[in-house]
Amino acid sequence: MAKRSRKAGTSRYRPSDKFKKTLLGGGALVVLVGLNAPAAYSFASEKYHAYKIAQPGYKRQYGSWAMLDVPQQYRTNAIHAALLHSGKVLIIAGSGNNQKKFDEGSFDTILWNPADDSFKKIPTPEDFFCAGHSQLPDGRLLVAGGTARYEVLDGEVSRAGGGMRVKNENPDRGHTFKKGTRFRSPSGVEYVSTSDVTVPKAKKEFKVGYGKSGRMLPWQTKVTAGEARVFVEAVDKGPQALTTQAAQYEILGLKGKDADNLYGLAQKLTTEKQDFQGIKSAYEFDPRAEKYVPVDPMREARWYPTLVTLDDGKVLAVSGLDDVGAVVTGDNELYDPKTKKWSQGPTRYFPTYPALFLTKGGKLFYSGSNAGYGPADKGRQPGLWDLKKNTFTKVDGLTDADQTETSASLMLPPVQDQRVMLLGGGGVGESSKATARTAIVDLGKDSPAFREGPRLPQGTRYLSSVLLPDDTVFTTGGSSDYRGRSASDILKAQFYEPATNSFRPAADPTVGRNYHSEALLLPDGRVVTFGSDPLFNDADNTKLGTFEQRVEIYTPPYLQGDKGKKENRPDLGKGPDRLDAKGRATFRTAHPDRIAKARLMRPSAVTHTTDVEQRSVELTLSKSKNAVTLEAPNDRAVVPPGWYMLFATDKAGVPSEAKWIQVT
Repeated sequence: MAKRSRKAGTSRYRPSDKFKKTLLGGGALVVLVGLNAPAAYSFASEKYHAYKIAQPGYKRQYGSWAMLDVPQQYRTNAIHAALLHSGKVLIIAGSGNNQKKFDEGSFDTILWNPADDSFKKIPTPEDFFCAGHSQLPDGRLLVAGGTARYEVLDGEVSRAGGGMRVKNENPDRGHTFKKGTRFRSPSGVEYVSTSDVTVPKAKKEFKVGYGKSGRMLPWQTKVTAGEARVFVEAVDKGPQALTTQAAQYEILGLKGKDADNLYGLAQKLTTEKQDFQGIKSAYEFDPRAEKYVPVDPMREARWYPTLVTLDDGKVLAVSGLDDVGAVVTGDNELYDPKTKKWSQGPTRYFPTYPALFLTKGGKLFYSGSNAGYGPADKGRQPGLWDLKKNTFTKVDGLTDADQTETSASLMLPPVQDQRVMLLGGGGVGESSKATARTAIVDLGKDSPAFREGPRLPQGTRYLSSVLLPDDTVFTTGGSSDYRGRSASDILKAQFYEPATNSFRPAADPTVGRNYHSEALLLPDGRVVTFGSDPLFNDADNTKLGTFEQRVEIYTPPYLQGDKGKKENRPDLGKGPDRLDAKGRATFRTAHPDRIAKARLMRPSAVTHTTDVEQRSVELTLSKSKNAVTLEAPNDRAVVPPGWYMLFATDKAGVPSEAKWIQVT
């Protein structure tokens, strides 16, 4: 083994004979001549590391990484990743945080098949960059929201702009104004809308009044103007368009009663930073037809929303930036996959991309994890949200509570234990704070509270965390600073062991992952990682970052060597693709004795370190001579309707390849 010794203030590298022969071969002399030089030492260290991690013994203990060969035409900026019940992975970029592609209307989605590493481009109808997504009961993926307009930073805004409320006092009909509609202020300054806007008709209410004598008075009519928001910006540059005074604005081109009934109202039109703006559009991605299918749009525009599946199969859309770039104030909404329509949901304010988990009884647990927009003192308290009563019960005990932004959260396996873990995180906004704190809350207790878990190796933002079929949690990547500033990516990975409440090391990845990165479990038991969007690519923060398009796949120790061979893995054999009315499924297998545990694992739909879909459900087993029967809990708050990967594991934790099975 190579050794380092320190003597008289110098550092010398002394490679063993085996090291020299194995790594350097015939060129050993050339390299060794300069081994005391830093560059040569670094070269030798890298060579030794490459040698070490390639050894079978190392792989059996720590696992291994391999780069996926993605053809050039299919490389994209992975912003979202979702595993479909076809076994394929939907990689959504939209405009991919690329202003030029947004301006061109060039939006990307790639479908990757891990079974044969084939790829397919999917026509993408709108900019799903920073949308939300959720698995539907029939296996389709709901994608809602996205980008209507890119941000303009402080100092770069040349035209005053802001939100305009467009009013309609006509109770007989609504009105649609196209992008480019002009609004004129009382002082004659003109502003132009940046998108289409439809203003609903006014509401007319008839009321009956009563006098003091109790006699009925004549009918009274009350008209409440219809209203919609739109972003406007000044036609001309210059300070004359700046205003912080509330005013009514004439809509140019209207005549007669329309000119009286339709008008704009604005409070503040300035050259301050203009944030990203969301869209209302919603689509279902059909895994069989492999295309996006439009459904009714949301009521609110949303950018950075969380979509979470509920126990009845409906989906709740929460938070996001609206169509003028403000955080949605708490107007959440429900999607019904049967009607393909949206309705009003329970109201509550959260920062963007809040981590919300469905728990027993149908309540949602907010871990405190989020991904960015919203004030530091609003909506960040963890707690249990009762959707039916619309009440929120705080959960305390979290240390570094000011550093939950860009943290990871997940429900620990099995989900029946109702324990949620939060890992790492950082300060609000572009803060350089990062914490190594992990925390766990047991929601089954009468008064749940966080308790500290084992610490990560260092303060970590953007950590990816993936449930594995052997009941461990694989965590990888992240950075110690905002968006990987100062070359702060963390090339480390580890396993969390719930049984011992401890971490153990895994093989180090070779690709750094920070903002806009994803990781998910594949049906064959491997883990794939995508994306990363650093601000800079160097320690001095002088070279602008480039989006990481390489894809890296991790093979855990349970698949290394002979254990990973198909003939040595457990096999459930033939069986149904749907649980019966009692939640059972029987599989014919020649070796039922090899099966020690079985898990239903919900496929991921992940973005911005937020994955509220994944969960691991423990199944009860009963065995006969040539069959095994599996039974799932009869609780849709524990097992939401949808398609799951069914894994069987042996006593050593080696998993089968997943079978897809539907829970209705």
